[in-house]
Amino acid sequence: MSEDSSTRSICTDLATVTERAALAAARHMGGGEPLAARQAGAASARTVLDELRIQGRIVVGEAEGSLVAEGTDIGTGGTVYELAVDPVQGIDVVARGGSGAISIVAAAAPQSMMPVPPIYMKKIAVGPVAAGRVDLSAPIGDTINAVAEAYGRRPRDLTALVLDRPRHEDLIEDLRAAGARIKLIPDGDITAAISVAIRGTNDHIAIGIGGAREAVITAAALRCLGGEVQAQFWPRSRTDIRQIEEYGFDDVQRVFSTEDLVRGDACVVATGISNGDLLRGVRYVEEGGRTHSIVMCSACNHVRFVDTSHRFTRDRRPEVRL
Repeated sequence: MSEDSSTRSICTDLATVTERAALAAARHMGGGEPLAARQAGAASARTVLDELRIQGRIVVGEAEGSLVAEGTDIGTGGTVYELAVDPVQGIDVVARGGSGAISIVAAAAPQSMMPVPPIYMKKIAVGPVAAGRVDLSAPIGDTINAVAEAYGRRPRDLTALVLDRPRHEDLIEDLRAAGARIKLIPDGDITAAISVAIRGTNDHIAIGIGGAREAVITAAALRCLGGEVQAQFWPRSRTDIRQIEEYGFDDVQRVFSTEDLVRGDACVVATGISNGDLLRGVRYVEEGGRTHSIVMCSACNHVRFVDTSHRFTRDRRPEVRL
């Protein structure tokens, strides 16, 4: 990708994808049906993706059978892109009416995004201040000290974001021993990684085990924000190891860098579905709605927060509010 009219256009177009997906998925907020939220978001995202004037292929997406499955070709023709699509990150969060669910899409030039199997990875993400200072293989105490030094703070002044999962019990104890504050998040480690790369959130490091596909999207976002992510496969069975090998990886223990996961420039857009620390969720008004998004592009070298009022009918224009 390079900064030209087509790159600026894809950034705007991807915002439409995530906005539509968020507007559809948010209708299922608190409805207790995660699959309904997923299907609504995927259907709306796919409709917009099919209308884009690009030649695109989804290389990081949902499982076979989904409207946004890996290998799906989208667009009407034009500049060639590969995409990573997660129409509803946090379907369980949406279903139970929780906070922090988002819709997110990334685009890059062909052969930029590393194909990964649908398994777990151990990950660590930091913002620009601490980029180049961390090592996924290092003890947690050393990592926290390195990040604290980068910020000119004490370990007890740092906030570490960790997914609230039983598998992280030992990690949480190590973070406590290192002196860091801990913020447990119900879902959405992509949002956590973006948050640590934006000053003013008071988040400094995201660490733990999550999806491999999310690691690729995280890398795309942090390329735009100047942060860093490191990731390593975390197989739980022989089946996982076999999938890693089938994807062409011969070293299960390898630690992948941001540049390994996404080579070159990327454009990433995320829209809030439910209220979170970084993005506001969808708000509905009479015959309309409102979305809050972040648009990031490493080629254009910009980060935008976009507040959009949507009109669902042409017959009546809803009030536009601050």
